[in-house]
Amino acid sequence: MTANDPLLTYCLRLGDDALILGHRLSEWTSRAPFLEEDIALTNVALDFIGRARLFYQYAAELQGRDATEDTFAYTRDVRDFTNLLICELPRGDFAFTIARQFLYDSYALLFMEQLKASEDARLAAIGAKAEKESTYHVRRGREWMLRLGGGTEESHAKLQRAVDDLWGYTDEIFEVDTITAGLIADGVGVDPTLLREDWHAAVSRVMAEANLSQPSPGWSVEGGRRGIHTDDLGFLLAELQFMQRAYPGLQW
Repeated sequence: MTANDPLLTYCLRLGDDALILGHRLSEWTSRAPFLEEDIALTNVALDFIGRARLFYQYAAELQGRDATEDTFAYTRDVRDFTNLLICELPRGDFAFTIARQFLYDSYALLFMEQLKASEDARLAAIGAKAEKESTYHVRRGREWMLRLGGGTEESHAKLQRAVDDLWGYTDEIFEVDTITAGLIADGVGVDPTLLREDWHAAVSRVMAEANLSQPSPGWSVEGGRRGIHTDDLGFLLAELQFMQRAYPGLQW
């Protein structure tokens, strides 16, 4: 479906990241530690869903053939999704959610800052909007990292365990394949390898403030961009896509 259109593939990748991570955040609705945080997590989830819609809408225009944003969200199978694996992991406990968001948002902020300079006007506009959201997300994530890392012995231990469990999923964020490389050369895509040093510096600084130990490199995962996923994504999509699968074409 996308092999001959790198820009379409790129939009779907970014849309998939936002949709899947947004869905994971939405799972905290009514389950957060207290009311204000319940509202905050839901609002962040909505930011990501809105971001997914922008990328999918552009992808639908590129694909044509009556495609819509719902086509990509609700009718593709697991192997057709190309999100980063870190986005699809189960929500876990609150410390896991905070750690994942901080690691991802720290990258997203740097990425969107660069995307807004894209030669593609639509991608640049999405990047400008998402940069503002990511600035807030990173600020909020830092506050929670410090709060949990400097809190009780239990909160610190849970946060450290979450960072340890997530660290091996961060290498995939900075991978570049031939599709991305071509778009980078055209001034359309963002080169994530150029963001890694700044990302590592920003993350390390906050981890030190939160009295967290940085995990030693030792393992990493890959495959999300090629449609190779954990079992968790299948269960997520079974819930997300149920209505459209059961009642094709349903509108509300």
